[in-house]
Amino acid sequence: MQLWVGLGNPGAQYALHRHNVGFMAVDAIAETHGFEPWKKQFRGWSSLGRIGSQRILLLKPATFMNESGLSVGEAARFYKLDVGAITAFHDELDIAPFRVKVKTGGGAAGHNGLRSIDQHMGQDYRRVRLGIGHPGHKDRVTGYVLGNYAKAEMDPLADMLGAVAAEAPWLAAGGDARFMSEVALRLQD
Repeated sequence: MQLWVGLGNPGAQYALHRHNVGFMAVDAIAETHGFEPWKKQFRGWSSLGRIGSQRILLLKPATFMNESGLSVGEAARFYKLDVGAITAFHDELDIAPFRVKVKTGGGAAGHNGLRSIDQHMGQDYRRVRLGIGHPGHKDRVTGYVLGNYAKAEMDPLADMLGAVAAEAPWLAAGGDARFMSEVALRLQD
């Protein structure tokens, strides 16, 4: 079994924040692949399903970003999963908007959700980095990350989320490079 965690903040007021693109990604995966309805579990919402031959638990922590690791740790302990079974979907300032990169391990780069998972599980989990771009100056980062996507960004956002969900079988099978390649192909103009 794999544990795929979408990072975000709970509540309607945060739904379209750039910081919530991880929630959006796992929602798109659940819908595309016919996962079970979301239920309250593990200090968040979980949905169980299959992609190919892999059983996957999707998780959206309801702990707020800074405490995401509490929810992830609870789910991982319940299913007796090690850190290598975890994939976190999160917003990434250092990647151009609507670009997608995958890596395993590494630092939190100032991302409080990743920092929390690191504290509870260690750093050797896979990260699906969903590009939001950088606002240009560090003083503008908080407002930018915690701001809604603009109307003009909705179509590219939907395209990226659709591509991530459609190509998720590559992730499930461990084909990270192929996943990135196929997502990039789908997002070409």
